[in-house]
Amino acid sequence: MKQLIFVLIFVFSFFFQGVAQEEKIPSKSVYLELGGAGLPYSFNYDFRFNPQDMNSWGMRVGAGGYTVSDGDSFFSIPLMVNKLYGNGPHYFELGFGATFFAFNNDSYSYCIDGYYDQNTGQYICGTYENSDYNFILDVDGSPSVMGTMNFGYRKVPVDGGFMWKINVNPIFNNNGFWPLFGGIGIGYAF
Repeated sequence: MKQLIFVLIFVFSFFFQGVAQEEKIPSKSVYLELGGAGLPYSFNYDFRFNPQDMNSWGMRVGAGGYTVSDGDSFFSIPLMVNKLYGNGPHYFELGFGATFFAFNNDSYSYCIDGYYDQNTGQYICGTYENSDYNFILDVDGSPSVMGTMNFGYRKVPVDGGFMWKINVNPIFNNNGFWPLFGGIGIGYAF
């Protein structure tokens, strides 16, 4: 009888230990996105406000940018709230937010009302003007902000691991609306 009680306690201890351990939901992810809300590309961190529910609202924050040898540079910070709909590992993602960005594009300046000085043999420019920066839509200056939306598919393994996403990201600002901008992302969910 003592052996039976010992065996039952041993079996139940494993049973209750398994019940006590909560199922880990991969409610956080880090990923690289080409296109999308970060504009050319961005590194992002995404999390759910309720880590126990993948179908809850969440947020992503990222950073992206580049610098090229002729002095042009671009830096972006996408911020977006999003909601996932579905059952693991397949989710529909819906989101909206803004991308703050700054740029330096010295190569886009051009001369207005210039003249040739015969005494020095040089072309003298009276006024320089920078043309508007354009990333899909015209941008009035730097720093600036662009509104973003997100409609897409996200595959997140039930136990975490390699995740990927593909989405359509309409973008807009005071100069217009572009509905067909998109992005793809790959990363790790945990």
